[in-house]
Amino acid sequence: MKDLVSLLKGGNKPSLLAALVNAFLGTLKGVAFFLTGNVAMFAEMMHSFGDAANQFFVFIGSALSKKAPSPRFPNGYGRVVNLVCLGAVLIVAILSYETIKEGLHHFLHPATESSGMYIALSVLAIGAFLELIVLNKAAKEVLHEVGVEGKGLAIFQSVRYLKRAKPATKLVWMEDLVATGGNVLAILAIVIAHFTGFYRLEGLVSIIIGLMMFYVVGRVFLDNARGAIGETDEEMLVHIGNLVMQDPNVADIARLEVIKEGEFLHVELVAETDSKLSLAYLDDVRDHLTELLLNQKGVTKVTMAFDEDDGERAWTHTATIPEGNKGRI
Repeated sequence: MKDLVSLLKGGNKPSLLAALVNAFLGTLKGVAFFLTGNVAMFAEMMHSFGDAANQFFVFIGSALSKKAPSPRFPNGYGRVVNLVCLGAVLIVAILSYETIKEGLHHFLHPATESSGMYIALSVLAIGAFLELIVLNKAAKEVLHEVGVEGKGLAIFQSVRYLKRAKPATKLVWMEDLVATGGNVLAILAIVIAHFTGFYRLEGLVSIIIGLMMFYVVGRVFLDNARGAIGETDEEMLVHIGNLVMQDPNVADIARLEVIKEGEFLHVELVAETDSKLSLAYLDDVRDHLTELLLNQKGVTKVTMAFDEDDGERAWTHTATIPEGNKGRI
């Protein structure tokens, strides 16, 4: 039990916060939908409950992914978070379909009037405000994970670094961006429908919200499918390769792999050296390089071997330093 609690403490905090906020908002929107019958509110209720379930599973997965390697699973449990995200998006896909279906029905058969406009608007305004807070929290976490200092509203600054964020944080960022936009769209639909009588707009907005949810499903599915298979981190591969080549004892790199294991990076390296160097000396070189690489952002495992220099240069990448690793060389 203590081990489980310890693991949960290491779970992705933005995803837990987002799950709690969305569960509260889903309940609030459900009550508002029951009172008003507004289809845009129905779409937002489904969206919030879908996000809550999704983000809760992601929190659990991110916590379990930090479990220490075992003899049976020597590479650790890093990819668990990718598998959980793949399962979680199925929930969102189902709710996206229901949202679009309900919106299409309302578009083809619109209500003649929406009741409880002020209830709906109040709930949606609360939702937009809370989702914006969670989105900014996720944006700050993105910047923290890549080692960049956040300034002011972190949402816009985080867009640049989103690709390098951890899978759980990226999912929360994307879902809450869509959720914030969905709340704003629903507010506009209700106001415009009320003053123009064009109640089909509420159904149209419901369809748009459902399609936005499907977009998140597609992006998250592709990102985590690659992670579950085992994707190379190209930027870190070049950075680590150039870092190794700066060592005077390394003549070339015969093989280098930098594989994403969930939120972590595993490095496998075969370096070419002078055949005259003793094993004892090379052992010290390996210890130094291993310590250096483990100090790089996200690297948790390094496997290194040496081979005789064949006189032909294989490593030709130009130097690049990921922002989160500046100052670590």
